[in-house]
Amino acid sequence: MVPEFMPPSPAKPQSAVTSKPIINPFQQTAFFITVNHLKDLPDTPGPEVAFVGRSNAGKSSAINTLAMQNRLAFVSKTPGRTQHINFFSIDENRFLVDLPGYGFASAPVAVKQHWEGLVGGYVQTREQLRGLVIIMDARHPLKEIDREMLTWFTPASKPVHILLTKCDKLSRQVRIETLRYVQQELGKLPIQSSAQLFSSLSREGLEEAIAAISELLDGKK
Repeated sequence: MVPEFMPPSPAKPQSAVTSKPIINPFQQTAFFITVNHLKDLPDTPGPEVAFVGRSNAGKSSAINTLAMQNRLAFVSKTPGRTQHINFFSIDENRFLVDLPGYGFASAPVAVKQHWEGLVGGYVQTREQLRGLVIIMDARHPLKEIDREMLTWFTPASKPVHILLTKCDKLSRQVRIETLRYVQQELGKLPIQSSAQLFSSLSREGLEEAIAAISELLDGKK
């Protein structure tokens, strides 16, 4: 059951967007390296923010939208297809990291075990990792496997930002109720966290996401 709704602070409606351009530090993001084993992680000293989420929740589309590019991250219609860690350089010292999607029930046991070793090892031990962005379909947030991922990442003592993707498929009222529900549930966990609505199609929440991820990279969250 979605908790009782409390209206947020007044916000400028979508139709009233000004002509001021978005200052986007991710527009020059480029592919850097693909890694399939922890021993091959790049020895780069700069900060990283990693993206993870259930298969087909819109993770690759979100990365492409943030970078304002069409094919930076591969968008697959086959759950569990991407089983590598992909690094994208924002500049010489900062990186976005695309982790393999989880929740692919039909994948072989060996693939799942490899995912756990690769992703688990990365999120729990990578010193350069400043924060995690978890992608959730706004229509189906905080599934059991999402909660497991949050629990798994808690020992790292690093912040988490939730992108509730595909929010354009929900009515305005349901969007507001969903966001409040997710925020309240996150508040019960022993982890620094934040959440927002996001749509790769309409670009709703793009500026907020840019600001949040920039703060993670800068260590301000």
